[in-house]
Amino acid sequence: MIIKRLLIAASLGMMSLTAHASEIGISAQDTYLKVQGADAKVLFVDVRDPVEIMFVGFTDEVHVNIPFMLVDRTQWNAERGVFRLYRNPDFVAQVRAELQKRGLGDETEIITMCRSGSERGEPSAAFLRENGFPNARFVVNGFQGSATKDGPQAGFRLTNGWQNSGLPWSPKMNAEKMYRLDRR
Repeated sequence: MIIKRLLIAASLGMMSLTAHASEIGISAQDTYLKVQGADAKVLFVDVRDPVEIMFVGFTDEVHVNIPFMLVDRTQWNAERGVFRLYRNPDFVAQVRAELQKRGLGDETEIITMCRSGSERGEPSAAFLRENGFPNARFVVNGFQGSATKDGPQAGFRLTNGWQNSGLPWSPKMNAEKMYRLDRR
């Protein structure tokens, strides 16, 4: 009976912890509205490698670019035909520093965005949650959106995501917000 009560108490305790955390996925439109809020207590982070941003585009609505995965241009993955990617070892510390710079704490809503939402956006939000940021979220469909499945434009990212939702973006980067090794 005591063990049963302890299990019930532990279960209720876990449920109350998850009740405080926001849903992990958020739309591009809802992100934009949150960032535009007069008293917005949110940190919006582009988690793409800056070289990708350079070729794909950027929204100045993000507060900062902190890559979740970095490209190692010295190591080639022949099986996948790409350069090796590795997790930014300072990702959590860099996010925390950005929060502190803005007078925000670990409970702040942090919204991450990558190209599609799935390869770095969602994993970066989950990683932040695992590391003490319970309200980390990611932009569903990311910056560019989903790839078209059929037709002459199959493979192009022409639906949903930030870029295809009529939200502000530019092919130009904001040097003040970019992850730059020349300033570290």
